[in-house]
Amino acid sequence: MNLIQKSIKNELTRNFGGSTVILFTIVMTIMLIRILGQASKGQADPSEVILLIGLNGIGNAAPILILSLFISVVYTFSRMYLDSEMVIWFSSGISLSYFLKPLAKFSWPIIVAITLLSVGAWPWSNTQTQLLKNKFESRSDIERVAPGKFQESSSQGLVFFIEKKKQDDDLASSVFISKVEGETETITTAKAGIVEFISGEKYIALTKGQQTILNHSTGETRITEFDNFKYWINPIGKQILTGIQSQMLSTFDLIVSPDSINRGELFWRIGLILSAINLAMLAIQVSSVNPRVGRSYSLAMALLCFFGYNNMLNIGKRLIAEKTFTFGEMMLMLHGTASLIILIWYLHTEFNLSWRRFITSPTAKLNA
Repeated sequence: MNLIQKSIKNELTRNFGGSTVILFTIVMTIMLIRILGQASKGQADPSEVILLIGLNGIGNAAPILILSLFISVVYTFSRMYLDSEMVIWFSSGISLSYFLKPLAKFSWPIIVAITLLSVGAWPWSNTQTQLLKNKFESRSDIERVAPGKFQESSSQGLVFFIEKKKQDDDLASSVFISKVEGETETITTAKAGIVEFISGEKYIALTKGQQTILNHSTGETRITEFDNFKYWINPIGKQILTGIQSQMLSTFDLIVSPDSINRGELFWRIGLILSAINLAMLAIQVSSVNPRVGRSYSLAMALLCFFGYNNMLNIGKRLIAEKTFTFGEMMLMLHGTASLIILIWYLHTEFNLSWRRFITSPTAKLNA
């Protein structure tokens, strides 16, 4: 590797590392806020917040690496344009396509990592996240209750409230339970409660409380006080992953599946790999800047190209799932068109191609 390629590779590595750290920090912060919000609403286990953030980070690592690769290439070559380094290389007889070689040597390990993440890590992280959600949803009602907050049961027939929850999840104090069945509403309050198992069923043993039964149709009210009362809780659901979505299927299962939704998911995963290659090559072209304007224009164009390409992947996935286009047609329309545009762009810069060369002017005809 000569000095030019080595210096470009080193600068690409520095810029890629910096952009990756920044993007991962932004994405992980957004995920942290979202998952903490779900935990506060009782939709996620607070003790598994870090694990959920890690799984989501693994699942979204491939798009982050694609954007980091794209930005690092644009930032490196736009800097070379601003410092007039590209003018020097062009004056010495080096064309723009020459820089594809150091770009390929730098980007191939990243492309491999993106391939592994999109093909293997993405479905695995989705499966593990869904398992954690199913595990949390299948817990008993009393285990789902957050102290000082009304919580609806998993069966959506009960409303729980406890004033204080001790270190053991099965112990609670100041218990409030409201249940509505048709026109009858049952309100049960107790000073304390503990979870017990009786004949394989789960109950909460309430002590020193009362139960009020209201019939809204007749207006009848019945109040019963008790010292000990066994309240049946819905049994724990089995931790079985039901309704497996295409995002949780392995890539091999997607390949052998004829379902249109699964084909759309396969298109999206393969599209991430192809988009990384196309965007890396496109980045060299869009990094060309006017020193008077600065690199802000090239960075804006780069972000526009990335988000446009990424949105087209999602649109293509939906169109395949809706059977509007087939897998092959969408691959050719999106990635084939992108590759053709990039190829024509490089041929234009390499050989100074122009559409005017293929049109004979009237003056040329007269001279002939």
